[in-house]
Amino acid sequence: MPDPTPGPDENAAENGPGNGPGDAAAQPDEHRSQDSGSGPREEAGPEGLTVDDILSTPQSTDAESGDAAPSAAEAADSPSAALAEERLEELRRLQAEFVNFKHRTAREKEQLRTFVTGDLLQTLLPVFDDIDAARQAGDLTDGPFAAIANKLEETLVRQGLVRIGEVGEKFDPTVHEAVLQQPTSEVEPDQVSMVLRSGFRIGERVVRPAQVAVAVAE
Repeated sequence: MPDPTPGPDENAAENGPGNGPGDAAAQPDEHRSQDSGSGPREEAGPEGLTVDDILSTPQSTDAESGDAAPSAAEAADSPSAALAEERLEELRRLQAEFVNFKHRTAREKEQLRTFVTGDLLQTLLPVFDDIDAARQAGDLTDGPFAAIANKLEETLVRQGLVRIGEVGEKFDPTVHEAVLQQPTSEVEPDQVSMVLRSGFRIGERVVRPAQVAVAVAE
């Protein structure tokens, strides 16, 4: 009756190469030798990430925009900054032109008012001449006509009317019209010695020069 106990050759065949206890013990050494031969392994970071994984991760949009943000000097030299400076300069120029236009319009308005009042006064000059003649004759000392003449003159004075021609004024050919020379000692030479017809002006505009006699030395 054959022996059921397997022999040494059968045990070797059943285990096969590398299946024996000795081979199992040798496997860790082989794996260690393979790991050591593949070079140093990179240390794993948080959550199992390596340094290569972290470096190869693309940047977020905010980070890219932060890196691409220009410096203050670059922003000052940018086309948008130059355009903003140009627009500001245009606004300043327009403001200065508007202020000049406003002042010029005010001057023209005043000049127009002066000319309109002067033209109105020219039509009333004969009336003023009659009033002056009546005063010199003593006809405007009292009465309704004297009150009307006074109110008329006061109204035009408020509008800028100025009477030209007073005895003792220095003769000025721009506002006086010399009709004659009068030897007298009452006033200094080259002064107005007598007013023959009053003159008038509105502002700087002479509506009518005064007709006067100029004093000369006796």
